[in-house]
Amino acid sequence: METDNKERIRVRAYELFLRFGIRSVSMDDIAAQLGMSKKTVYQYFNDKDELVEAAVEMEISRGKQDCRDCVLRSKDAIEEIFLTMENIVGQFRNMNPAVLYDLEKFHHNAYRKFLKYKDEFLLEVVRKNIERGIKEELFRPEINAEIISRFRLESMMVIFNMDLFPPRKYNLTEVILQSFENYLFGLATIKGHKLILKYQQEKKSQAHE
Repeated sequence: METDNKERIRVRAYELFLRFGIRSVSMDDIAAQLGMSKKTVYQYFNDKDELVEAAVEMEISRGKQDCRDCVLRSKDAIEEIFLTMENIVGQFRNMNPAVLYDLEKFHHNAYRKFLKYKDEFLLEVVRKNIERGIKEELFRPEINAEIISRFRLESMMVIFNMDLFPPRKYNLTEVILQSFENYLFGLATIKGHKLILKYQQEKKSQAHE
């Protein structure tokens, strides 16, 4: 029962943080959403900082599993990226862009965990995808996978810069999709270009079914 309660709190907090931003959600808000007292929430988490860290750990765990699933399900490196983007867009469709800013400014331990995940696990995922695409002759052979994988991750971080892409003017999903398309076509050989167009057409057909 205690484990169930702790997980319920963590999951609901995670959902609220994504939707409204971390700073905008109080421990009172989380307790109210769960129909429990704030005292009960504090039985499982000493403070909001600890709860944010637990939510980030959950996101990291999900992210790692999603990446592994995309590799296993994909027929090639381009489909792997398409599957990954479907996951990202589905998750971020209703995400508040302030989440990453709040994490960096107010929850340093949790932010360090996120950076470790980005700079180690995600970097390796992107690098391996580029190397896979080169072997499959879908990505240009002259590409330096080490350089471009780092560039890709940092360009994804720029998307969450609210000074550059203010939410009142830019839709987060649209910015992600534009960034993804530009990145993918930049990698592709002629063979890869044709395959990208094929996958795009398949997605459009599925959307109209």
